[in-house]
Amino acid sequence: MSSPSKQIPVLVLAGFLGSGKTTLLNHLLRACRGTRIGAVVNDFGSIEIDAMTVAGQLGDSTVSLGNGCLCCAVDASELDLYLDKLTRPAARLDVIVIEASGLAEPQELVKMLLASENPRIVYGGLVEVVDAAEYDATREKHPEIERHLSVADLVVLNKTDRVGEADLARLRTALAGAAAVVESAYGRVDPELFFDRRPLTERVGQLAFDDLLDDVSGEGSCGEDGHDHSACTGHAHPHLHAGYQSVAFTSDVPIDPRRLMAFLDTRPEGLYRIKGFVDFGGADTRNRYSLHAVGRFLRFYPQPWEREQERRTELVLIGAGIDAAALDKQLAGCVVADPGETPPEQAMWGVLRYVPEPEREPEPREPEGAGEFD
Repeated sequence: MSSPSKQIPVLVLAGFLGSGKTTLLNHLLRACRGTRIGAVVNDFGSIEIDAMTVAGQLGDSTVSLGNGCLCCAVDASELDLYLDKLTRPAARLDVIVIEASGLAEPQELVKMLLASENPRIVYGGLVEVVDAAEYDATREKHPEIERHLSVADLVVLNKTDRVGEADLARLRTALAGAAAVVESAYGRVDPELFFDRRPLTERVGQLAFDDLLDDVSGEGSCGEDGHDHSACTGHAHPHLHAGYQSVAFTSDVPIDPRRLMAFLDTRPEGLYRIKGFVDFGGADTRNRYSLHAVGRFLRFYPQPWEREQERRTELVLIGAGIDAAALDKQLAGCVVADPGETPPEQAMWGVLRYVPEPEREPEPREPEGAGEFD
């Protein structure tokens, strides 16, 4: 399935010092498999990416890596400037990850993203990384972690290999809430939770290291492909996708917009991402609507139907601890009862509340060298 939107998702990666944010970011960069990631580090310090180290106070410098990833070390006040730079078409990025400082207020970064006027980005979610072994000490030293967890869209309970089963069960209970919770060791989480990886067939140019990894895993082997490998054995580590479930829903019958909005307004805890396309039938015969939801964030993007394009709804739902059968049943209950019936004029009002304003034409700019402060 293609991306729900042409906008670049911007993901905020937060967590207190030592929780494993950088380790998780490094894992995403290594496991991106051709997906171009822009990494923004909201901290003056160092970050190791693959075999290269970007150290010291980089200020406004940008480092371009061989695999197409970009990394900037910036202050929060510079965020818009760097988002403008990273979202240029020439950068060809698929996703941007902002690693917040260990002492930052992540909700402030989220507010900045939601208030951004950059039409090329879309909010990709707030991920809070929690150190399982140090959770109690962190909570005592930084009680604000409760506030951070309350606004997170996804919680990654990291370093689970360092705690016993009893403590792990206690942590699961303590972290249970509106956000989905996935467990990891060494930051190994399936990238599909955060972004859609670019298909391997889209690669062009010389042989990359990712291609060698593909050759090693071999066709039909048990790699990071998102398929069900519950019966596989002999792995040193649990599968990255073991901590979450996905539900695929399709319908050739149009969807009732009011029923779908009722479902989205009451979507269950643990449901982290929803992506895909919706056919609202007679409620809007000209457009299909791409749907992008992460946590409680929701957007619809109308796109004109192409001639001869098959009209159907295709959705993928991803979460942790979700009831796949119940979700499928709820979505099946959103189809229109009578496709031939003309929907009321106000049927799309709920959906249109989540359609972004059309992009405005940029105002004319003065030529280079003009203006008092240039």
